Amino acid sequence: MFFARILTFFSVTALLSAALPLVPRANVGEGTWYEPGLGSCGITNVATDMIVAVSYLLYDSYPGATANPNLNPICGKELVATYGGKSVTVTVTDKCMGCAGKYDLDFTPTAFSKLASTDVGRLTGVDWQWA
Repeated sequence: MFFARILTFFSVTALLSAALPLVPRANVGEGTWYEPGLGSCGITNVATDMIVAVSYLLYDSYPGATANPNLNPICGKELVATYGGKSVTVTVTDKCMGCAGKYDLDFTPTAFSKLASTDVGRLTGVDWQWA
């Protein structure tokens, strides 16, 4: 009886896994913009670069992060952010100390303007995933 229950559990799990396709998980957070300079990855950027600062909560907990922020494996990773039907691909070169949520993003003005006018200032519900 015990083995029959285990076999049934694994059979049901296998059927569900086969029936449900794997979909990449999108992260959702707020989006803001900032004037970049020397970032946490040790790279100096300007306002026209297509870069992003991720929340310090994500940056500091990213797998492989060390005490030296310049060596964080998140540095140089690309992500695609979407808001209001528009998308932008940006590269992580900094961390956002003012971001409250783990999945919040802080864009350069040029990158932000691909999603909305910088006059807006803050976007709620920015979807993003690793490129």
